[in-house]
Amino acid sequence: MPKNKTHSGMKKRVKTTGSGKLLVQRAGMRHNFEHKSSRITRRLSGTQTLSENDVPRVKRMLGR
Repeated sequence: MPKNKTHSGMKKRVKTTGSGKLLVQRAGMRHNFEHKSSRITRRLSGTQTLSENDVPRVKRMLGR
């Protein structure tokens, strides 16, 4: 049986922790910072864990 390929777009956006959780960047941190307040920019910085509803789909795309 052939191997499954990892989704190349998803592997650039998701990082897996040692315990198996998935970390993603928050949405809205790519552009238009001059229109966003510093409070919103700070809130969006960093990573967060992927919501539980999306985990099975993303893990399937990553081949895990």
